[in-house]
Amino acid sequence: MTGRGSEGPGERERCFEVRAIGRVESPLVERAQAPRQGDEGGPDAWVVFDASVERGLRDLAVGQDVLLLTWLDRADREVLAVHPRGERDRPETGVFATRSPDRPNPIGLHRVTVLAVEGPRLRVSDLEAIDGTPVLDVKPVLPGSSER
Repeated sequence: MTGRGSEGPGERERCFEVRAIGRVESPLVERAQAPRQGDEGGPDAWVVFDASVERGLRDLAVGQDVLLLTWLDRADREVLAVHPRGERDRPETGVFATRSPDRPNPIGLHRVTVLAVEGPRLRVSDLEAIDGTPVLDVKPVLPGSSER
């Protein structure tokens, strides 16, 4: 995946590359099946990583909360405003003030709990991403600043 960003008005564009390091295996196969947020009925799912990054998973533990970053590859990247949660009676809102999957750079952010670690596979809870969604990264949820 290649992205283009601007350093500011009138400045030259920068290019960068992001590569998928895995994919979601989920019972959700259609976007319409997915809940708006994982804690609203997201199923348990597997995240299958490329063998090349398996070493990076070695210290993840069952019960640990992590942030899973995905590329919402079926999103509409032209959308800049939405009715939150698709509710037409709510005022239109800029996508950057919402969690809409439709946005210029459709990066998904999912807080999940690790249920199992099996080689290059993580079983996680409450994942609203649909089957086949590319995975970009995993980061631990940090405790409060006094516990770091």
